[in-house]
Amino acid sequence: MSLPVYLDYGATTPLDPAVAAAMQPWGVDHFGNPHSAHRWGYEAKAAVETARGHVARLINAPVEAIAFTSGATESVNWAMKGLLMAPGQSRRRIVTLATEHSCVLETAEYLGGIGAQLTIVPVRANGLVDLGDMERALGEDVALVSTMLVNNEIGVIQPVAEIARLAHAAGAVMHCDAAQGFGKVPIDVEAMGIDLLSLTAHKVHGPKGIGALYRRPFTVIAPLLHGGGQEDGRSGTLATPLIVGLGEAARIAVARMAEDHAHALRLRDQLLAGLGVPYRVHGDLEARWPGNLNLGFPALSGRPILPLIPGIAASSGSACSQLSGRPSHVLTALGLSDAEAKSALRLGFGRFTTDAEVDIAAQQIHKAITALLNEAA
Repeated sequence: MSLPVYLDYGATTPLDPAVAAAMQPWGVDHFGNPHSAHRWGYEAKAAVETARGHVARLINAPVEAIAFTSGATESVNWAMKGLLMAPGQSRRRIVTLATEHSCVLETAEYLGGIGAQLTIVPVRANGLVDLGDMERALGEDVALVSTMLVNNEIGVIQPVAEIARLAHAAGAVMHCDAAQGFGKVPIDVEAMGIDLLSLTAHKVHGPKGIGALYRRPFTVIAPLLHGGGQEDGRSGTLATPLIVGLGEAARIAVARMAEDHAHALRLRDQLLAGLGVPYRVHGDLEARWPGNLNLGFPALSGRPILPLIPGIAASSGSACSQLSGRPSHVLTALGLSDAEAKSALRLGFGRFTTDAEVDIAAQQIHKAITALLNEAA
């Protein structure tokens, strides 16, 4: 029996072999603590700083504004909790979107339980926010606006620069969850007006367990982890091999971004052309990262599709939501019923996905949906 076709790039991406090769020496031969004052430490420190430079370059940030974390979830928590708990912070309201990742929504709800106020702005049926709705949600009491760049479930790209302009006009700080956009779409924190940006490595062919937080100079946030204060307030011994992996993934993304985008777009169009059955794309098809394709099929009538296509490694929503059994909050925010949301299919593909794999997926989906249509006939 052949292995399933992996089309779940939204959950995680394959480690690029070049990234794995760059990491290998730093786990065995060059094992020093980057904060130690000897040769082994100096070597590790140099590797960490090289990686920091690669990450900073990819988002047009000052090198010193990048702090390494364990991943996007920690970065989001540090950005949001750190800002609201910072000394002298008098504003107590957070504004975010209904389609944000659970780490943003859960962090906001936690802060709401200890005195913050939360405003959740709806999105339109295409998944994009109405800037008028965002502007009306803002006021002088808003401390933080948090908006995802590329949505993890439907791939739409929010107008972050325009949202940041509105946030700054109200005197608020702009946070962007760029976990799904880092290395895939152009990010310029200066041009886009982003004050805090969360990112992770494993969505862009890097290792799991490592991410970073960009913090605009003079943006004050309280530390989340206390201790030695290694990363400008983020304490803990740095994981040199993982940091090197993140840096190498960022370096490769700089060189390959246009190529990766064109490859994903071609594969998406190829898959849609090969389905041969009625389908609906969830989320705007133009303002979107093409490596994310979220589909609905009228023939399913609310029936989950994943059991019908066991040869495809895909999902019906975010990897986090699969554990809860609840319908996707992103899809219900678009106006889908619970049944429609549970029968959705999220396909993710990218750098290492082949034409043959996309053809196999289209054939299996066609076979499953055609069988259901024949049953109903």
